[in-house]
Amino acid sequence: MLITFEGPDGSGKTTQIQKLKQKLESLGYRVLVTREPGGTPMAEQIRELLLEKREEQVFGETEMFLYAGARSQHARVVIQPALEQGYVVLSDRYIDSSLIYQGVGRGLGIELVRLVNEAAIGGLWPQRTYLLDIGDNEARTRMRGRAGEPDRLELENAAFHQSIREGYLALQRREPERMRLIDASRAPELVEEEIWEDMVDLMAERKAPL
Repeated sequence: MLITFEGPDGSGKTTQIQKLKQKLESLGYRVLVTREPGGTPMAEQIRELLLEKREEQVFGETEMFLYAGARSQHARVVIQPALEQGYVVLSDRYIDSSLIYQGVGRGLGIELVRLVNEAAIGGLWPQRTYLLDIGDNEARTRMRGRAGEPDRLELENAAFHQSIREGYLALQRREPERMRLIDASRAPELVEEEIWEDMVDLMAERKAPL
């Protein structure tokens, strides 16, 4: 089973992924945690290209194809083999990030980005996506507490990040069965509880009782 987490940096994706991993492993499930862009040596190199600050203009189309290339490697080298071995795969970002960051944020259109990325993933869609929603101001406040310099996308202006949030919310309204909207502004324990309750239902539907 492939479970993905989406939302802005600062929404708590990493924390919630680790909490879910611990709960699943305590019940005997084998769990693989991965991330995008990245997950394989080649994909990690593409990640560096995408996120480092640079003077050269990076076009939306360039971003789209680079992310899709990294995702193709990730899906085929890491995710699909793990699923075939019976793992639950938890990924910090996946195809929805491109649909929103390039489709909406860069103005390329969701359908074009979906077409490119469906070829990249070979039909490997997540069974559940948790959209951790949080306002831009609160996300930025949380990010200020982190070590290291912000990457190229994190440095985008407030209007860009607002468009990303609105794009995610619109996509969730279109695909509510796959994407679950989670209010990530609450205490982490409440977010964890809501995700776990949904996972219990999901696993029961798939006849993999917890």
